[in-house]
Amino acid sequence: MIKKRILCFGDSYTWGYAPGTDHERFPEDVRFPKVLQSLLGENFEVIEEGLNSRTLVNEDERPGKEGRNGSQYLIPCLDSHDPLDLVVLMLGTNELKHKFQNSPEEIGNLLERYFVKTILGRKSQFRNTYPQVLIISLPIINETAEYASKRYVSGTKKSKELQEIYSEIAKTNNCHFVSASELVVGIDGVHFIKESHIELANKLNEKIRSIF
Repeated sequence: MIKKRILCFGDSYTWGYAPGTDHERFPEDVRFPKVLQSLLGENFEVIEEGLNSRTLVNEDERPGKEGRNGSQYLIPCLDSHDPLDLVVLMLGTNELKHKFQNSPEEIGNLLERYFVKTILGRKSQFRNTYPQVLIISLPIINETAEYASKRYVSGTKKSKELQEIYSEIAKTNNCHFVSASELVVGIDGVHFIKESHIELANKLNEKIRSIF
């Protein structure tokens, strides 16, 4: 049997950043792409493609943060993992940082233009198929946390607004959608706690089984 190939493309959520740490990563039995692989089983191949600070289109000028512009890496990534049946897309939180001055509407437009439409239009090099897309809405930023308050001014309000915007993008483009807006973030006000990774993996497992 040919395995269904699923690419999880995202930022520090997909990478598994542990809140309240200095760039420590949750182990494989916690990170949602790896847990999803275990839940889906041997008929699926889940590819983990997360990168801390990955943006939609903005450049991160901090030393050591080269290559964070996700739009520039997307097509090479799609082609290197070709053929793909589904791309699980979870991006946009880093565009919420107040240094980039993006509105929720602008973030939604960037996601749709540079990611959703690109993925849907990227035909496999080996077979006559195109990937499907599953969009995950973002968790709600908790600005009462010091880490979040220094980086995400108005992040709570904007991240709430993005849930509906991402949902509408999914409907408009005939994509699948899973909400992560109710999942709990940790002490830094941004990143998932362990239990949220597990919960998201279970939500994705249910959705993906309904697709295939």
